[in-house]
Amino acid sequence: MTSLNSHGIRFAFGTLTVLPVRVTRWDRETARSGMLHAPLAGLVVGLLAGALGSLSLLAGSGPLLAAVASVAVPAALTRGLHLDGLADTADGLGSGKPAEDALRIMKQSDIGPFGVITL
Repeated sequence: MTSLNSHGIRFAFGTLTVLPVRVTRWDRETARSGMLHAPLAGLVVGLLAGALGSLSLLAGSGPLLAAVASVAVPAALTRGLHLDGLADTADGLGSGKPAEDALRIMKQSDIGPFGVITL
């Protein structure tokens, strides 16, 4: 593994997850490599979520609790990174406004009713 790849992997995990990874390089080349390795970080988060959900089912906790655990793991491990975007998208699309107004709604920092329902 080249040095750039190892820095890129650390960059991906360090910026996209809460996993304790020390990022030592913050240049453009490392950021590019980090984004190329972003699917690897997603794979690890997904495997952890699936493992917890499966273990919950095997322990007899029931499908609802297993599903909640499986959804909570990625939310916790990624600091809710995609949940904010999902809520913003739902608010914008649910507004029924023209594209320019919907984009303005999506950029607001608060969460609207459609974002709450979606989450």
